[in-house]
Amino acid sequence: MNVNVGIWSILTKVAVGLVIVALLLLIGMKFLPLLQQNERMRADILRLQTQLQIEEAKSKQLQAQIDELRNDPNAIERLAREKLGYARPGETVIHFEPATNAPPW
Repeated sequence: MNVNVGIWSILTKVAVGLVIVALLLLIGMKFLPLLQQNERMRADILRLQTQLQIEEAKSKQLQAQIDELRNDPNAIERLAREKLGYARPGETVIHFEPATNAPPW
């Protein structure tokens, strides 16, 4: 036997649907900031990993220069000539100025 309660059964179904939608929205609002924070942190991790690779490459290059200066006397002489302008007796040191891009008028 079906009892027709009229509009109340329809309103009950609508109310249950609205409660479910409201719960889903609340859950979404609760976790949205966490998802955004997660994305920011992933971007930071990628940026830091790239920076780490760059710094490791610089470290290897500097370590190679240190090893060269420790083991190769010609490297020390070359560095003294380039950076300090030293020369052997009887040699003439010539310094070149970097070119400017300004037109000469």
